[in-house]
Amino acid sequence: MKNEMLAMILAGGQGTRLGKLTRETAKPAVPFGGRYRIIDFVLSNCANSEVKQVGVVTQYEPLELNDHIGNGEPWGLSGHGKGATILQPYTNADGEKYFEGTANAITQNISFIDSKDPEYVLVLSGDHIYKMDYDAMLQSHIENDADLTVGVIPVDIKEASRFGIMNTDDSGRIIEFDEKPAEPKSNLASMGIYIFNWKKLRKYLVEDNKETKGMMDFGHDVIPAYLNNKENLYAYSFTGYWKDVGTIDSLWEANMEFLDPNHSLNIRDDNWRIYSKNPIAPPQYISENGTVNNAMLADGCYIDGSVNHSIISQNVSLGENSVVEDSVIMANVKIGANVTIKYAIIGEYANIQDGTEIIGARDDIKVIGYQEQVGGTDYENE
Repeated sequence: MKNEMLAMILAGGQGTRLGKLTRETAKPAVPFGGRYRIIDFVLSNCANSEVKQVGVVTQYEPLELNDHIGNGEPWGLSGHGKGATILQPYTNADGEKYFEGTANAITQNISFIDSKDPEYVLVLSGDHIYKMDYDAMLQSHIENDADLTVGVIPVDIKEASRFGIMNTDDSGRIIEFDEKPAEPKSNLASMGIYIFNWKKLRKYLVEDNKETKGMMDFGHDVIPAYLNNKENLYAYSFTGYWKDVGTIDSLWEANMEFLDPNHSLNIRDDNWRIYSKNPIAPPQYISENGTVNNAMLADGCYIDGSVNHSIISQNVSLGENSVVEDSVIMANVKIGANVTIKYAIIGEYANIQDGTEIIGARDDIKVIGYQEQVGGTDYENE
């Protein structure tokens, strides 16, 4: 059976700006919101949009990410006519084939895409937090008779130089595109979400690869080539919550926003659930000494101290007289007695010993890495 639209999730980036959190973990596998990982949002969007076939392109530190995705069952992507396929670099007669850019990652997986025989290819980034109906975007693509539709969102003009910026006419047709311009002409930013007609994109990628081997990136190479050849490019405007969590500050900020029960992401919406893969854990326990205010606690937590405006992930233990405020504590962290943690992100399996103080500020979030042991006076804020 022919697949109308195949999703290709680009999840191979290193995410260097997340420092310790991506030193041994791919950015899309970084935990978020107490019981999720960043890639859960785009996988859930695919499932909720009835996109049944998904390829996940991984490269940097893929082990944890690959284990998390598995066969896609937690997102309903396993079974007849469905599938989540991990796609990694490989070698052949031409030598090693590491992915060298967003478009190159698609070029190197042409055989996989051809095997699914899609009419359209949906290209997604695996490191953004948002909810979006990709089927609605596909219908817009078809109605416009587009060759390429780009998901766009208005951003603060002061931030626009960080993004690919579109200029459109009154019909939404893209007439100009600048990748990270020094002086942006508009605030309409690319979200890194593309729907291509597969036959046309394939022709561009294969022919360019034969001639120059240089079409590596969608923003730098493919979109400019489409515009130069006067293909039909349209913008698809998105007005909901969308967050690029590529820095420590933005990751912490997105988690704090997630605490708001009236957050526009609406995590409790039964009509658009965010799925994940979580281990079984016992119920959380709050002792007679423990207090919890304005916080999220996942299963398996033991709280004998004070938690305020924070996210506490699975199987975290917090000792007597310890305080956690405005912080994100990832899964399986042990926090001893008389510890103070404020404005911080604590990585999985970290061990914070008795009497330690980890105190950051709104503009200086402290980070403890995965499995890091921090003890009393030995700790120095980095």
